[in-house]
Amino acid sequence: MTKISTPDLIDAHTEARAIELQFSNFGARKQFFGAAVTIKCHEDNSLLKACVAEEGLGRVIVVDGGGSLRRALFGDMLAETAAENGWAGLVINGAIRDVDEVGGIELGVQALGCCPIKTEKLGVGQRDITVNIGGVTISPGDYVYADNNGVIVSSHPLF
Repeated sequence: MTKISTPDLIDAHTEARAIELQFSNFGARKQFFGAAVTIKCHEDNSLLKACVAEEGLGRVIVVDGGGSLRRALFGDMLAETAAENGWAGLVINGAIRDVDEVGGIELGVQALGCCPIKTEKLGVGQRDITVNIGGVTISPGDYVYADNNGVIVSSHPLF
């Protein structure tokens, strides 16, 4: 995989936008990038479970969970499925669980925090819509770049 540095990318591409949240890196892959697939859900990961089961093609799933840390939207079973299906990573505006297990899976996972409680499965949420996370608007197909410095978004590839 190509090595990236979000500070270098944003210095070279002033049109790129940095998400103004403090994500933590939970996956084994500490830097990742790809075209965005967006999901908006609150304490229900039904759409996310269906999404990771699809062929990832090196894309990044951006999940707007409303910043909730009350329920984990993502865990080890979904991480294994996402990695097996070729997703580059996930950016989650919310919590994950199974932190130690997720940390051993070759997948990028950035999230706000962790919580041991799973979500409800009500089938509630929206997919492939424009979301706004940390002051940045992210549309399906935008390009997402993530590393230990943060997450940036661009409407076009930066390399």
